[in-house]
Amino acid sequence: MAKKKSGSKRPAPEDFRSEALAQALEKQDMAAVALALRNGNTVVPLIKPGARDNPLDSGEVWTYRDANTGDVALLLFSDAKHKPANLPPGVGIYSPTWLRSFLNTHRDTITTVFLDIAGPHPMQAPPAELLKALDA
Repeated sequence: MAKKKSGSKRPAPEDFRSEALAQALEKQDMAAVALALRNGNTVVPLIKPGARDNPLDSGEVWTYRDANTGDVALLLFSDAKHKPANLPPGVGIYSPTWLRSFLNTHRDTITTVFLDIAGPHPMQAPPAELLKALDA
């Protein structure tokens, strides 16, 4: 009988991926993107990863602020491999519940959401549109 390992297990790199979101972005199908976001996890860049020994610490999400306009963008990825190297190195994988809560909390600050901004199949949507999709 195999023993279960105790303690929290760090996710493997291949776990930082949403196949459904990747396929929806490839098709450039907003309805499929909405379904993938509503039913799956999303990769998010982090300024500071959460503390390993504190499950309540989910880390600090990185957002982009345009220096000229002050507009703030949230970047989401279907795969950690699609995150550009010039962004902070940390990533987190978050649930639809987290995404809905984050967008609601920052609805007056975030002006746009980019999905896989550096490709291979980028899309952009207003936060209000994604909130409607998450609530559908």
